[in-house]
Amino acid sequence: MVNIGIVGYGTIGSGVFEVINTNKESIAKKAGEPICVKRICDLREFPGDPAEKLITHDFNDILNDTEITVVVETMGGTRPAYDFVKSSLLAGKSVATSNKELVAKYGAELIKIAEEKNTNFLFEASVGGGIPIIRPLNQALTADEILEIKGILNGTTNYILTKMQRDGAEYETALHEAQDMGYAERNPEADVEGYDSCRKIAILTSLAYGTQVDYEDIYTEGITKITAKDMYYAKALDATIKLLGESRIVNGKVYARVAPALISSKSPLYSVNDVFNAIFVKGNVLDDVMFYGRGAGKLPTASAVVSDVIDEVKHKDRHITILWSSKKLNLGDINEASGRYFVRVPAEEREAAVKVFPAASEVKVEKVKGEYAFITGEMTEKEYSSRVEGLNVLNMIRVSF
Repeated sequence: MVNIGIVGYGTIGSGVFEVINTNKESIAKKAGEPICVKRICDLREFPGDPAEKLITHDFNDILNDTEITVVVETMGGTRPAYDFVKSSLLAGKSVATSNKELVAKYGAELIKIAEEKNTNFLFEASVGGGIPIIRPLNQALTADEILEIKGILNGTTNYILTKMQRDGAEYETALHEAQDMGYAERNPEADVEGYDSCRKIAILTSLAYGTQVDYEDIYTEGITKITAKDMYYAKALDATIKLLGESRIVNGKVYARVAPALISSKSPLYSVNDVFNAIFVKGNVLDDVMFYGRGAGKLPTASAVVSDVIDEVKHKDRHITILWSSKKLNLGDINEASGRYFVRVPAEEREAAVKVFPAASEVKVEKVKGEYAFITGEMTEKEYSSRVEGLNVLNMIRVSF
């Protein structure tokens, strides 16, 4: 029997406990031996909970227990999660985590410690919840050179944008509904400003290219400026708007960003709606592949964590190689990245806009009056910025057709 400790008994931690107990027989078969939760560390009490007798308020009760060989970290944040995970690895215990902030910031360092201690640090649930993407990047796609990763990486923002697209709702209305449904936090900043997606694309890019991508270096823009008018235009273009995290290699340089984008109905990402996530990967040999599913939620995410635990039990005393060095990958200047742009300006500025964007194609929508909207030709971000100087831009959305 393998004993594990869980650090953080919130939504995901309690889900891990539930999954292990619900599927204990099939998990034992897959792992080669039974897996049992021996201790759970949390600052709170849980009277009447099935795990009540396992609760401790002192992490050292897990760290110093030689019978616990795998630690599950589901606290979130970087402190004290980093200290707990690092000390667990140094003590010779494997760790499975769902903590995207921890992985994005300290992934390379923690993988290195696990390698030195011949243990494992696995984090499938840190990106995409229950969608398997970390393991495919680390194992199934290793024959390919990754050219592009592009995805809808946040269920909250995808729900909001889906609501706006389907119902013609304004952003604030859709956000309040997402909060009422439990899909958005009372303080939704991490989701709607793109920070959550930024950490996830940083992890995926680090794995794709084997070196450290600092999420602070990634251009990040949220969805708070998207309006019902933008969605009307998108429909007229047979498109929709999604928050995309993306990275790609162009002429030897890796460019990464998080921003809203117009998605054509011909794109496989177009029909990814509500709280679902999808991650599109392009390889130089495999070409295109997409991973789709519930990107968040208690049991889908817990399922991914438990799959890592099973992998760690099957690889006792054997480190699973993950190519992610601490050497920093210097991203290309986003101002040098090329693309097309959907732009809205007041109608009285039409003549000025046509003058600076002579090759632009106009987009008309009967529901929207007093505006001139258009899609530019392809140009760099820097060129776009210089051309719109002096124009009163109501909104700009990048085009990802």
